[in-house]
Amino acid sequence: MNIEELRTFVEVADAGGISPAALRLGVSKSIVSRRLLRLEAELGAQLLARSTRGAALTEAGATFRDHAARVCAEIDAARETIAPAGELRGRLRVAAPLSVGLTHFAPVLAEMARRHPRLHIQACYSDRFVDLIAEGYDCAIRVGYLPDSNLVARRIGPIHGKLVASPDYVKAHGAPETPDELAAHQALMQGTEAWQLTDGDKVVTVRPRGRFKADNGTALVAAAVAGLGIAYLPDWLTHEHVAAGALVPVMTRHPPPAAGAYVVRPPGQHPARQVRVLTELLIEYCNRTSHPARAAAPA
Repeated sequence: MNIEELRTFVEVADAGGISPAALRLGVSKSIVSRRLLRLEAELGAQLLARSTRGAALTEAGATFRDHAARVCAEIDAARETIAPAGELRGRLRVAAPLSVGLTHFAPVLAEMARRHPRLHIQACYSDRFVDLIAEGYDCAIRVGYLPDSNLVARRIGPIHGKLVASPDYVKAHGAPETPDELAAHQALMQGTEAWQLTDGDKVVTVRPRGRFKADNGTALVAAAVAGLGIAYLPDWLTHEHVAAGALVPVMTRHPPPAAGAYVVRPPGQHPARQVRVLTELLIEYCNRTSHPARAAAPA
């Protein structure tokens, strides 16, 4: 029984269709279809009920899926034990935030690919929330404050940020002094997120409101410079604008608590070796840089 056929079947089962599975695997839909047909012929059973809306597991397919996934995991573990020391192979799919990923994390992924020429890396840079399990990612780099979830997370570095506004905005509307006063101001946000601020030894949560929203930190910087409101942004995005006087810190008596950058992965007993190596490289990068992973706005 071909391991690639088993792996392909598991991907189709988890993705819910041939097209998304082909995207995950980095192969054509025709290759996926041929692998499935060969596997079903060998087993003498129909594993998937195909339709124009996707592919659903049959009763036999649902039973076989867990067995196939365990076999794939065992084969991967066996390959790791006999691989030359330090060598990585196979595929690693990583999701990273667009605002910080291109400047901070893309060089680390490139270095990982250089060190391991038999490893295939597929990186997705987007500020949208990526569902690791549904979309078939091995791990993701997340920044800010992690919500409760069933994902396994490891911290790779700190994130520092502040609230900023343009001098023109402060001149026209004043600067809030306390968390309660933020309600009277226009906030520049990614969505409907909450902001965390310190009040002495306590952390308070506020839910600001505003008419300008964007899913990218760079776009929020532009809006803040244009005087549209107050933004909660990472230092790495704002320090040049603050140094030039285009933005000024506000709420300095109530700074946000330090957040973090994390590698998160789906739950499982043992992380894939590729994920472990990437995590260690990112920690090494954060430790040796003078401004470690001063990343994107809070989640």
